[in-house]
Amino acid sequence: MKATSLRARVRAEMIDEIKEIARRHLATDGANLSLRAVARDLGMVSSAVYRYFASRDDLLTALILDAYNALGGAVEEAESLVPRESLHARWMAVCTAARTWAVAHPHEYALIYGSPVPGYRAPEDTVPAATRAATVLGRIIRDGYGSGAIKDNDDPFPAPDVEVDIRRIGDAISPGTPLRVVSRALSAWVMLFGQVSFEIFGQLQNTVTTPAAYFDHQMRAQARYIGIPPDEADSSLEA
Repeated sequence: MKATSLRARVRAEMIDEIKEIARRHLATDGANLSLRAVARDLGMVSSAVYRYFASRDDLLTALILDAYNALGGAVEEAESLVPRESLHARWMAVCTAARTWAVAHPHEYALIYGSPVPGYRAPEDTVPAATRAATVLGRIIRDGYGSGAIKDNDDPFPAPDVEVDIRRIGDAISPGTPLRVVSRALSAWVMLFGQVSFEIFGQLQNTVTTPAAYFDHQMRAQARYIGIPPDEADSSLEA
């Protein structure tokens, strides 16, 4: 193996080890990461960590990218296994995959959907990773509208400044889909992560005894709100 290839492999392995230690700190310290603490757990002097991450914010950005990509990958894989014509099943696969990933990785979920980290501003290069999961939703509503299964609705059009935002998002994740369909889908998307956040951050404790079933019920309601018709197999559940 060439020396340059060996150095690259060693560097990649060290970066992975640093990020793994940092994820453990997320579980105990939240996003209040300290490169000095990470270095201590690695048995390194703190200055050595700076060879791999120039600052705490660079390490946070790497963890955020990993979390968004892991969530996006889980959603993409789950949705890809469902027949294209089964819009309702595709939507439910997306919702279930997002919740399953969040429940399995609560601290990484909190990093990307919890309280903002004081003093940290995510760079623009996190946007593609952050929108991976939403782009899957965009394909579902675009396919549904294109096939005639999802209809435009008679919701009032938003104020001009809000309309600009919704059109920009729609153009990014579901080009050609009517604004009011996109608007409802975005509301459902917020509801999805609101439900997940309530569960992850404990707001459902002593209130909801079957969180998975409760989540499933609410996501079926959101499918109706978007205008996604139930599949034949789900008709009895939707009655």
